This record gives sequence, C-alpha cells and structure tokens, in this order.
Amino acid sequence: MIKAVLFDMDGVLYDSMSNHVQAWSETASAWGLKSEPEDFYLMEGRTGPATIDVLFNRNRGRDATPEEKEIIYNQKSRRFVELNAVAQPMPGAMEVLEKVKQLGLLRIVVTGSGQYTLFENLDTHFPGFFDKDLIVTAYDVRYGKPHPEPYLMGLKKANLAPQEAVVIENAPLGIESAVAAEIYTIAVNTGPLPDEILLKAGAHSLFPSMKALAESDIWNQLSESE
Repeated sequence: MIKAVLFDMDGVLYDSMSNHVQAWSETASAWGLKSEPEDFYLMEGRTGPATIDVLFNRNRGRDATPEEKEIIYNQKSRRFVELNAVAQPMPGAMEVLEKVKQLGLLRIVVTGSGQYTLFENLDTHFPGFFDKDLIVTAYDVRYGKPHPEPYLMGLKKANLAPQEAVVIENAPLGIESAVAAEIYTIAVNTGPLPDEILLKAGAHSLFPSMKALAESDIWNQLSESE
C-alpha cells in the first residue's frame, strides 16, 4: 500500500542542475581543481563536502580540510544563488504533484542541498504541497547519496516502511540511494546523461521527463495499490 512519494529536488522539482554545474565548475576552476561538467551530473546528490573531497582526491590526492570545504562550498553556494536568482520549476513537476495529491499521498523532499531558503522556495512555487517537517536536507544526515541514509531519513520522518513509498529521482547517485533503501524508484531523465546510466544505477522504471511521468498510467497502478 503506497502512502507517500519522495521527491529529489534539483532536476526533479526544479530545472536547476545546469546552474549547479556552472557554479561548481567555476568554483573548482578558481581553486585549480580540474573537472568536466559531466562530473557534477554524475555526482549530483552528494553533499557539498563530499563533492569537494572527490575533487581534491582527483587533483591533489587528499581530502580537503574542514576550512577548505567551508570556504569552497560557500563560494559555490554564492555563485549558485547568483545564477539561480529566479528558480524555475521543472516542466511537468506541478502536474506530477497534483496527481500525487489527488491520490492522497504524502509528499516528501529528499535533497542533498543545504539551502536555508529551501522550504520558502518550495512554498512559493508549490504552495500547499509540502510540509517543512517532511523535508530531508544535507543538515539531516551524516551520509549523503548514494548512501541510503537520506531516503531512510525521509521514511523515518513520515513513519513509513520502504514498501509504502515511491521515489522520483533524476540522478544516478540518488537512484542508488533510494534503491539501497529498498524503495521503488522512478527515474526521470531530465539531464544530459544516457538512460543506461540511470537504469544501471537500479531504477525500476524510467521516463524521459516529468511531463511524461505526469501523463503515464503509473498513477492508475499506484491508485490500485491502495
């Protein structure tokens, strides 16, 4: 019996990944850390400090210090705010949310983001769809995606078992996290990565966009599961 849908945020609810990638790329370059745009799509879902450690280990053969992580992540965050001054909801996201709400299912957000204005943004663009007590951010977990902790925390906040939920994700690490938490995982390929990467990460089903997901018959299946 499905009782909730757990949503990733960037790339699912918001069309914001290109801005994240640009902010990361510019910040990494400023620190002499070589990277490619695809790196950040593949690492989407990691916490900021974990992403910085990956970059440091590739470029300098060590983890970043706590001070370096704080400075770099703050720089990246400031640049992202500049680029993302007006966050754009992902096309089709509202339609999916309306389907979920019509089925009487809880809506939970599970993101690696640490934005302090996260709930205010959600409430502005998707008023009435989310409860601030049902949001998991980077500050709620010790381990980010692909570890299962973020999605397990989402289940814990709603007092649910894995079989009572469905996840909607766009990133390979997020899919791995949800699958490791033993939750049925729907992938939406809203970025530049090949479908095969999302399927290899363990997605149980895949759609080319949020609009396609909104228009699919999967909602009838979820309704029947009740």
